[in-house]
Formats: sequence, C-alpha cells, structure tokens
Amino acid sequence: MNSKNNIRNSCDTGETPPRRSFLKTAAMGAALAGAMLMGAGQAQAATTWKIQSTWDAGTVGYTLFEEWCKSIEKKSGGELKFQCFPAKAVAADNNALFDAVRNGVLQGMNPFTLYWSGKIPASVFLSSYPAGPDQPHQWDTMFYSMGMLEKTREIYKKFGLFYVGPIQHDANIIHSKQPVNSLEDLKGMKIRVPGGMVAEVFQQFGVSTVSLPGSDIFPALEKGTIDAADYVGPAVNYELGFSQVTDYIIFGPPGVMSIYQPVDLMDLTVSMRAWNSISPELQQLVEDEVRIYSQKHYLAIQERNIAAMEKFKEEGDTVTRLSQEDLETWRKAAIPIWFNWANKNEDARAILDIQLKYMMNETVGYITEEDIADYQ
Repeated sequence: MNSKNNIRNSCDTGETPPRRSFLKTAAMGAALAGAMLMGAGQAQAATTWKIQSTWDAGTVGYTLFEEWCKSIEKKSGGELKFQCFPAKAVAADNNALFDAVRNGVLQGMNPFTLYWSGKIPASVFLSSYPAGPDQPHQWDTMFYSMGMLEKTREIYKKFGLFYVGPIQHDANIIHSKQPVNSLEDLKGMKIRVPGGMVAEVFQQFGVSTVSLPGSDIFPALEKGTIDAADYVGPAVNYELGFSQVTDYIIFGPPGVMSIYQPVDLMDLTVSMRAWNSISPELQQLVEDEVRIYSQKHYLAIQERNIAAMEKFKEEGDTVTRLSQEDLETWRKAAIPIWFNWANKNEDARAILDIQLKYMMNETVGYITEEDIADYQ
C-alpha cells in the first residue's frame, strides 16, 4: 500500500522515480525474457533419433523396446528422444536397415547382431554360435571385462557406425515332428535353421538345412515339407502356434536350451554421425541405459518363456534333451568351422581370439589347447 502511494505521489508531483530502481526492474525483466527464450531454444534443440527394431509390431520384444525408447526423453531431461519403429516400418529388410542407418535415414537400429555376417564377418562371433559360450553372463563378461566391446566398436567404426552395446535376448530352440534324443537322430532330417555357420555344423550330422523367413515356418511344418524348425525362444514360438504343428522341443543338456545358438544377442547400433552429435554426458547415459535395458529385456522374456513351457506341456509337447557327450561331439565338429569363419578377415579372428582365451580359462573350461592345435 505504501509503495503504491509513494509511486502515485511521485507522479502527482512530477518527480521521477529513482533511476536505480528502474534499471533494476528492467534488468529483471530482460533476464526473465532471456530465460524464457533460452528455454524455448533448448526445447527446439532436443535431439531425436529414429530407431528401427527388427522386432515385429505387437510382439513382446517390440513392446519392451517401445517402452524403453519412450523412457529416454525423461531420463535425458528432454535433451534426447528415441522415436522407435517396428520391423519394415522404414527400412523394408535387413540390408535396407543397415544402409538406412549408414545413410542417415535412420539414426539407429535394434537388430539381431548375427544379421551382418555377410557384411561384417566378425559379427558371427558377436552373438552365440554352435558350441561357443552358452550362458548370457559369459557374453557380458567378454564384452565388458575382456575388451570385446572396444574391439567391436573399432570394427563398426569402419562402416560409419557406433556399436553402443549388446542386448540380451534369448536362446533359439528347435520344434520337431519327431523325437530327437541324440545327434544320431538328426541324420536325414530336413530342418529350417539359420544359414552360415549354424547350417554348416548341422550339415556335418547329416541334416538337410533349409532357410525360410519366420512367416513361412508354420505352413512348412503344417504341410510336412520340413521335419523341424529352429526359431527363437518358447514365448514367441508358442505365440506363433508351433505347438499345433509339432510334438517335440529339442534342448541341450540341463541348463543349456540350445547347443547351436544359446545366447542370441541383439544390440543397439547408431550412426557415428548421430553419436558424435550428442554430448559426452548423453553418450554415457545411452551406454548405461543399454546395459540396464539388456537385463530387463532378457528377464522379461525369460518370465514369458517359463509360462510358455507350461502351455506347451499342457498341449502335449515333450522336451527331449541332447546329452553332455552330444555337446562335446558337436563342439568338435564346430571348431573347424569356427576357424573357417575367423579366417575371413583379421577382425573376425581378433574377436574369436578373445573368446578362445575365455573358453580355455579354467573358469569356463570348454576347450583346451589340444582342441585347437590344428587351427592356430
């Protein structure tokens, strides 16, 4: 009240308000206006990465990925946004996806790492392969404690890409129309499996291998044009209806769901241009978030797997297991094929060397010097 009277009295008497008070008020107004403009500028400057996954829309994998992408904006304080897309939404196939990230149509991708074996031979060793390391923690150990992450990033940099980190997914398993209780039982079967190294090892045991897209597996099993088929893990395979067209599920020894692709890794890869466009603080946030998401993604799928296996059992499916002896026989057949792929280039051999060192360590003990003596 008094201040208003003072102002009114000054005006009435023709006196000018003190200059210092006027300048202070003006300065405060300018600062407020500047802050508002700065805030608007920061909001406009938020970086958006368009990222396509290889998960189809509606699958548990894509739902989990979509939820994670949406969380990044809040976690980054609005500085970084992930706009995610399901398989084929922007890039129509895997080759197009790889090129879209390199060319800047997309800033990132969430693929199965093995997809790039034709472009990056080392990638066959960046996800599980026949009789290689078969536990998720072993892969995390090699990536984060043995230098494999740094070597992988060095390889991807040659393609203008930044490999942020691995994302744990699941094992790949086989559904069969007939029981398989040993490697001998595979002989003469026609099985859908991934190509490359996996197919080459199966062929050592008399299997006729077939490459089919996921959407063609159910009708092929239904018509009997194949005897069995590999795909992903129990949760997704149940949703695809495999229990309706097969009676058996082939696992490895207890504790090993698959002897040919037990740790099927995905990853987050972004263009080097996109990676270099964000601050070191945001880079660290993204790296940390990938490690957190990897665990959440893996555990959520394992929860679904447990429920799915109960459903398979209720519908009459039977699990058959290969023995530890079968696994050792399988590994002996696989080792020469490991080295065939490792010898495609220096990068592939460098990654395998890291893994050989780990597999020969007594904490793992999968192979010995004698096992690889002929291939050194």
